[in-house]
Amino acid sequence: MDDLKALSDFFLAIEKDFRISSTHVAIFAALIQFRKNNGVINPIEAYSFEIQKIAKIASPKTYYKCIRELHEYGYLTYVPTKNKQKRSTIYFHFK
Repeated sequence: MDDLKALSDFFLAIEKDFRISSTHVAIFAALIQFRKNNGVINPIEAYSFEIQKIAKIASPKTYYKCIRELHEYGYLTYVPTKNKQKRSTIYFHFK
């Protein structure tokens, strides 16, 4: 799927979702950019610090809260890992 379309679809989906903040948007956009930089794959595997750097989010607590919420709200599927040496898996829900 075209990354621009994915971002556009996300913006359409969140238009009336009061739960979504600018931090959620920054994380989703950073995930799209990370995906683009890694061969447009679905799912992606990433460390939190890789996405935080792109999204300009300093606090890991904020990152984890927002990515869990994006998962809970159905915008993506987040599969965290307990092993610090392995990346978490993130699936995009594209139409």
